[in-house]
Amino acid sequence: MYSIAIVWLRRDLRLTDHAALLAAALRSDRLVLAFVLDPVLLRGPRVGAPIVQFFFDSLRVLRDELRAAGSDLALLEGDFGEQLADLARHVEAQAVFYNLDYDPAMRARDERVTVRLRAAGLAVHDSVDHVYAAAGDVVQQSGKPYTVFTPYRRRWLAAYEAGPRAPFDSLAAARGKLLPANAVGRTLAVPKPETYGLPSSARFPAGGLREAQRLLDAFVADRIDGYLDRRNLPAVDGTSGLSPHLRAGTIGIRTCITTAMRARAMRPQGARANIDGWIGELIWRDFYQGLLVQFPRVAHEPFIEAGKSLEYARDDAGYAAWCAGRTGFPIVDAAMIQLNTTGWMHNRLRMIVASFLTKHLLIDYRAGERYFEQHLADADLAANNGGWQWSASIGTDAAPYFRIFNPTLQGRTFDPDGAFVRAMLPALRNVPDKYVHEPAAMPPLIASAAGFVLGRDYPAPIVDHAAARVRAIEVYGTALKRR
Repeated sequence: MYSIAIVWLRRDLRLTDHAALLAAALRSDRLVLAFVLDPVLLRGPRVGAPIVQFFFDSLRVLRDELRAAGSDLALLEGDFGEQLADLARHVEAQAVFYNLDYDPAMRARDERVTVRLRAAGLAVHDSVDHVYAAAGDVVQQSGKPYTVFTPYRRRWLAAYEAGPRAPFDSLAAARGKLLPANAVGRTLAVPKPETYGLPSSARFPAGGLREAQRLLDAFVADRIDGYLDRRNLPAVDGTSGLSPHLRAGTIGIRTCITTAMRARAMRPQGARANIDGWIGELIWRDFYQGLLVQFPRVAHEPFIEAGKSLEYARDDAGYAAWCAGRTGFPIVDAAMIQLNTTGWMHNRLRMIVASFLTKHLLIDYRAGERYFEQHLADADLAANNGGWQWSASIGTDAAPYFRIFNPTLQGRTFDPDGAFVRAMLPALRNVPDKYVHEPAAMPPLIASAAGFVLGRDYPAPIVDHAAARVRAIEVYGTALKRR
């Protein structure tokens, strides 16, 4: 039993359903929670304004919770090991508890920090928290990891039935053990993104554990039963909106799974498909997280070895048009405008724009992956990398290389009246429904009546879909048929 322990927070900014907090509370008399700001990371290429603002919002809410309980957050900045060791000396802590992060770069960081803390005489304990099923828990009979999702999902569900994992009662265990605010010592004010050269925006997703719980409750109460029909429609509120919260850990994955399973149990057998669909998305999340541990090379190269030989195009103008939402394909451009202005993008749209970049423009998936990483409030290496490799047909259980989304048909299918496109692209507001997803095909008389001029109000398509499709199949086929 430790007299005082530090809980080192990272991507777990909450007090409930928190594995490391529970472990520390059960083994310690007093607790102090700490978060270390990394100025190198915050000013580097791996993060962007939306995710930084989301984390800062969440830290502010968490600090308010701790202060309401008579404690405080030890908010530090600098080298992780040095800052935590200094805090331990100040509060006379004997141990540090933290939750594992499967990102290979973060795992390497944690190993370095652990060495530093142990050299300072501190015990260090880690816990599995960010995933429902730890990497290695859901494997084949032989012990090998799954690389195809469907059998993984079956085994995951079988493991759940054999022993569901309830949310951790960490807040109850920690109550009364939090170190008083005056004993926490020096702590920084929660900064603004501008401190690190990043803009803030009221349009970015709001952080914090209370907002996460509100979103989960509203989704399960009002929208989950229409999930399968509505999740692919970007103009409607058909998804949970929880991805930034799961990324920052303002809500626990066990809380989400348990809430969904309870709702499922209340429906008759024939009315569970929508909830099963959402649970399936959470299982995908575990699947991709586990792959980072089992195949860490996917963080920087294709899972399919033959994908390394793909001959990508060098198309700086095409990439710039894609980034800016100026490709001439409305559903692609509207999606990119949504990303650039709100820090979020609908999942169906992520697949469409990724297919366009990697297949229509033949640009390396890693360029798109980096752009998403810098612009998403839910930027997560496992999900982002997995999604991009899937779209580029070089990942595990990826889409076949000849599956190339027709962006015009995708727009007509999932935004049939153009409501989403018009909301993001004001230049198309007066274009008739028939042409809103293909304004270049609009006859001159109709365009004139709408006051629309192609090239002035909206760009012409930068590629021909049919020709791009033929080129992509040839290039991908040449590389991937060598497998």
